[in-house]
This record gives sequence, C-alpha cells and structure tokens, in this order.
Amino acid sequence: MTSGRTLEGDARPAEVLAWAMFDFANSGYTTVVITAVFNAYFVTVIAGNAPWATFAWTAALSVSYALILLTAPVLGAYADLRAAKKRLLLATTVGCVIATAMLALTGPGTLALAIALLVFSNFCFGSGENLIAAFLPELAQGEALGRVSGWGWSLGYLGGLLTLGLCLAYVTWAQSRGQPAQQFVPMTMLITAATFALASLPTFLVLRERARPVPATPGENLAYAAFARLAQTVRHAARYLDLARFLVCIVFYQAGIQTVIALAAIYAEQALGFTTRDTIALILVVNVTAAAGAFAFGHIQDRLGHVRTIALTLWLWIATTLIAWSASGPGLFWAAANLAGLCLGSSQSAGRALVGYLSPADRHAEFFGLWGLAVKLSSILGPITYGSVTWVTQGNHRLAMLATGGFFVAGLLLLTGIDVGRGRRAAEGRA
Repeated sequence: MTSGRTLEGDARPAEVLAWAMFDFANSGYTTVVITAVFNAYFVTVIAGNAPWATFAWTAALSVSYALILLTAPVLGAYADLRAAKKRLLLATTVGCVIATAMLALTGPGTLALAIALLVFSNFCFGSGENLIAAFLPELAQGEALGRVSGWGWSLGYLGGLLTLGLCLAYVTWAQSRGQPAQQFVPMTMLITAATFALASLPTFLVLRERARPVPATPGENLAYAAFARLAQTVRHAARYLDLARFLVCIVFYQAGIQTVIALAAIYAEQALGFTTRDTIALILVVNVTAAAGAFAFGHIQDRLGHVRTIALTLWLWIATTLIAWSASGPGLFWAAANLAGLCLGSSQSAGRALVGYLSPADRHAEFFGLWGLAVKLSSILGPITYGSVTWVTQGNHRLAMLATGGFFVAGLLLLTGIDVGRGRRAAEGRA
C-alpha cells in the first residue's frame, strides 16, 4: 500500500491502514443515518410527513453543525497544545456510537427525542472527522497527501457499503415478513452503531499520537490558551491567503455536497416515489462508485494537481444536479446518483488533502479545525437552503435540487486564483 517516499518520518504502513480504518468505521453512520435510511424515516414516520418535515430535518442537522462550528477551532487548538487528538477522538467515537444506538428508541411521537439524539450523534461524528483528519500530515509526505487521503476515503466508502449491506439484508428479511418501517428501521440503527464500534478498534490500538504537549505554565487556563492560539492564527491569516480563500471555497461547494448527502433519500422518495428498500439499494451501489472515485482521484490529484482535480469534480457535480433535476423516473436518477458517487469521495478527499498541504506543520489540528468549521458551515448553509425552498414551495424538491447546483457554481468561481505553490511556501515559512 505504501512506500518510503510516501510515508512521513517513522510512520508505518500498519498505522496508515489503522488511520484509514476510522473512515471505514464512521462511514456507516453518515451512510445509514444521514443519507439512506434515518433521514427519510424521520420525515415520513417521526414527523408524520408534515409540510415542515424536511425543514425540521435540515434544521436539526444545522443545529448540530452550528455546535461543531463553534467548538472545532478550539478543540483543534486544544488538541495541538495538549497532544490530545487521540483522546478526544475516542470520546467523540463513544458518544456517536451510543447516541446512534439510542436512535432505535425513536418512532411516531418521539420528535423531541429524535432531534436531540440526531444533534448529539452528528456533533460527535463531525468532531471526530476533524480529529482523524489532523493525523493525515503526520502519516503522509506532502506530495503524497492526496494519495493517502484517497485511500482513507475509498476504504471509508467500503465501510459504508458493508454497514448498508447489512442493513439491506435485514430490511429485506423484515419486509418479507410484513414488518413496517417502525420495526425494521430501529434495528438498522443498532447495526450501524455496532459496526462503527468494532471497526474503529484498529485505529485506537495501532495509531500513535506523535504530537508533544506544550508545557503548561502555573495557573494557565487551557480554554484561554486554546482561544489565544486560535486568535494568533487569525492575526497571521495574511500569511495563508490561499488557504483562507480555499476555506471560503469549501463553504460553498461543500454546501452542495452536504445537501446531497443529507437529502438524497428524501428526494428519491418524495420526488420519485422510491421505497426504503429501493433507496438502500441505490445508495449501496453509489458507495461502490464513491470508493472507486476516491481511490482513483487520489492518484489523479497527485498527478493533475489539487486545484485542477477539485475543479473537475465541481463540473461533474453541476452536471449531477442538472440530471437529477430533469429526472422523471428511476433510470436517469440512478445515473445522477452514481455520478454523484464518483464526485463525492474525490472532491472531499481532494479538499482534505489540500488543506493539509497548505497548513503549517505545528498547527495541523488547529487548521483542520478550521477546515471542519468551513465544512460544518456549509452543512448549515446547504441543507437549510434546500429545506427552506421545499417549505416555501409546498414540497417542490426539484426546484430545491436546482438551487443546490448554484453552490457548485459558486465554489468553481472561488477556486480560481488559488496558487498552491505560494500557499505551500507560506505554510513552510518561506513566503
């Protein structure tokens, strides 16, 4: 999988695999809970298909992302100061696993409980994403960041494929016995939680924390120190103009991606009449496409360049939204969904790698906290826009999908002007 020219310092291939296994482990959560099963269940069963149901789903997600947005930079700074990435990652993983398992308790009449568990589980999931990403520059050399990041994303989609496959097998069995969604969806939450817990074990057993804590001074307030470190980054922002511009770019194009992730199943069921089983089968196939896209584009990125690779994926995302908007039957929507899968892993993998490439070596966790902030801000902007459009238009999901395409156009425009070489020199202190 790796070579001496790929790995950073004393990093071992086993550690790279253990790092990538976290992507494998946590992908089941976003695939089953956010994308394929629980989102549609929330709208149709928990919220009773009310006119505000889709907006309620997007609003709950927005609250969780707002919490991540407020805490991510501080958690990142704290992780750097106290070399606590791995400890914090363990805490967020346990929180997400427990809250996901408790989603099995939700059903008709449990709207408040469902929202509370969704907010907490997604907060833990997103915080964990930031923390695991901060290990990447410790494992891969600068020119190989795209390749190694692609390995993680591709393995992650295989993890989502496994969890979703287990859920599909159970749903098929349950439906053959006439069980309604209120009976089989809760079990898929338990399957997802158990898979996450078991598959993440290699990460905590093998991956090392290489950072060294900054010596504490008597009477030091750690929260204040974290904020002070973040404030220092803001004051020095002029040195990282290309990274700053790319973070703004991420806000817009990720707004489109997060909308697709959070609302794909809802769109399929509300606009095209898909059943739960149809949707799971679709997302199952899309995960295969996404794994292939993440792996392939990881290598393409190292050859073509970060910016050109991201630009290519954004053009494909624009095409995806136009095809989905025009689809009147399952055939064309299947084509759009698989094109989205091809773009999904590649655009996110490329973005994560570029942030690592443009980040100073002693502030990886902090700058990945800023990356997480940008992604979570986009996760508020995109879905809440979609939910608002459907609410205002009395359920016009096609118009909401068309509006989603505008975020990719904005991201493509903002991508212009980013100078990767200049940004790398700034990160290395050679600007």
